[in-house]
Formats: sequence, C-alpha cells, structure tokens
Amino acid sequence: RGNKPINGSLELSEMYLKGMATLIDRLRAHQFILREEIRRLVYERLSTADAEEGITIAILVVVCVVAPFIIFLVRKATLMVQLFSDTLASKLSILKIEKKRSDRLLYQMLPQVVARQLRQKRQVPAESFESATVYFSDIVGFEELCGDSSPIQIVSLLNAQYKLFDSRLEKYDVYKVETIGDAYMVVSGLPKRKGDRHAVEIACLALDLRHAVQSIPIPHKAGMTLQIRAGINTGPVVAGVVGTKMPRYCLFGDTVNTASRMETTCDPMRIQVSLTSQMSLVKAGGFILEFRGYIEVKGKGDMPTYWLEGRDGLQLTDSNSMTIDITDVNNTKPSFMEMVEEKPMDNSGDKKNSATRQRK
Repeated sequence: RGNKPINGSLELSEMYLKGMATLIDRLRAHQFILREEIRRLVYERLSTADAEEGITIAILVVVCVVAPFIIFLVRKATLMVQLFSDTLASKLSILKIEKKRSDRLLYQMLPQVVARQLRQKRQVPAESFESATVYFSDIVGFEELCGDSSPIQIVSLLNAQYKLFDSRLEKYDVYKVETIGDAYMVVSGLPKRKGDRHAVEIACLALDLRHAVQSIPIPHKAGMTLQIRAGINTGPVVAGVVGTKMPRYCLFGDTVNTASRMETTCDPMRIQVSLTSQMSLVKAGGFILEFRGYIEVKGKGDMPTYWLEGRDGLQLTDSNSMTIDITDVNNTKPSFMEMVEEKPMDNSGDKKNSATRQRK
C-alpha cells in the first residue's frame, strides 16, 4: 500500500484467480436464471393483458348490441309508468268527485258535525242544548184530503210541498230534522249553537213557508191550494243519533212536545208561538205578535200563546215565481239527488256539469 515491495506468492495468486473465476461463473449463472424469470413474468403479464383486453372488447360489443334493446325497454317502461300515473290521477280525481257526492248525500241525512264523527267510527253521544227553537207544521185537513185522493196524488202533493219548503231552508240557519207524513220538523240552535239567534231564524222561516205554500194548488180540487198550520217553541232540548242500521239525528225533551202542541192547536194558515218563543222574538225586535190567549196543553195545563203575524222589513219571495206543477207524477226527482248529481267546481271555478239544476 505504501508502494513498498512485497514478497510475491504464486500460490496465493493462483487461489485468487480461481476464486474470481468461480465467482464470475456463478454470477453469470444467476444472471441467466434472473433473465429467464423476468422473461416468464413479462410473458405472463402480456398474456393476462391480452385476455383482459379480449374480455373488455367482448363486453363492449355485447353492450353496444344490447344497449338499444335496453333503451327501448326503459322507454317503454317509462311510458307505461307515465300512462299509469295519468290513469291513477284521473281515477283519483273521479274518486274525489264521488266522495264529494257521497258527502253531499250524507250531509242531507245528518248534520255535518255528526256525520264526520260517524265516519271516523266514533260514537256520537247525546248532547244537551240549553236553548233551541223547534218548528212543526202540517197540512190542514190532510186526513180528508187522503180520503179524496189517490196515493200517487198524495205522494206528488207532498213531494211538491217538501221540494218547495226545502228550497226555502237554504236561506236560513236551520236544520231539517225529519218529515213524517205531512208533518214537517225544523230546528235552529243545534248542532251548532247560535246564541239567541235561533228563534229569529225559525220565525222568519215560518213566515216564509206560510207565504210559499200558497203557490201549491190541489189539482183535483179546482181553485184550492194547500193550507198549513205551524207551531214554534223555544227551550232546552237533547239531541243525539238513534239507531245503527239507519241512524237518525233526533230531538228529545219537553220543548219538542210543546212545539208539537203549538202546531196541533193552531188555526189554518196561522203560526202559533209559545211564551218562551214570544219573549225571544220580542227581545230581538221587529216581529209582529198578537196575544191569542190561554190554550190547554196536555200534561202542562193552560199556556199563554201568541200569533206570529209578520216582521218589519222581511222580504218574501213572490209565490207565483215558485209555483210547482204537481200534475206531472213522473217529475218527482228529489232535490238532494240534483245536488248529488251536480259535479263539483274545478280549480278554475267553472262547473263541469252539463246538466242544469232545475229549481221548481
């Protein structure tokens, strides 16, 4: 190392050369093995890439072939879904219309509040009302009229009367309870309480109905028109739904009985009111009342009653414009059926019903 001469050795030199030759041979052998391994791995990777490329090309071809069919099927399915949606919307609209019709019919049978409770499968308990006004009316000489008339004539006559009366009810805040034969029963003050206004509503209705009934002729009795008598009473009542097969909204209490007595003891084409009703009307003001006297009421003794003659400023519809032809027996279509058949108004406010409602 220090550039100093050393003693040479042939044996060591020979050993070194042999060792280096052996090392180089072994390196070449390992290099060959490594080259072959690299070549094998490259061939494997190329084969795998070729296979994957073939699969990819095959998938791409399949997609290109199948895609139009898939697009066609998807489009057809979309059209079917859209058609189904349009049909469903149309059916839903028809269902809403039919529901409104059924609701109209139901609300003709029962008060809206009571009907909604029944539709919710809730029991409607009887309810007490501190004050309500009940109206009763019947046809004068109805029994004799039945004896001189055929059943068809009686049915047509009653239908004409009730259609005319029902058309007048819409102007007042009242509820028609029921009709039994020629008896017509109306109440105000329930099922929604109206304070002291119920007596005024019933009194105005009674005057209107008495005026309107003059337009109903009796066909088989020339020159004669219907005559009614009416009774009104104000007081507490109990109202509730009776029955399950065909439920009815009924009134109970002494107030109802007294109102019925006011009607049965009344004179033709007069309106008899009890003392309680007279006090309510006097308090409201504007009504023309005449003291009749004391009448005997079954179970209550003598009671003071009054005639209701009119009201200042009350405008009544001309009877001639409401005349109903009861000679046409086939024209007995109830008014509530006209309401049911009438289509509801659409969103624009125009009625879609082509049939014209007939008010006779």
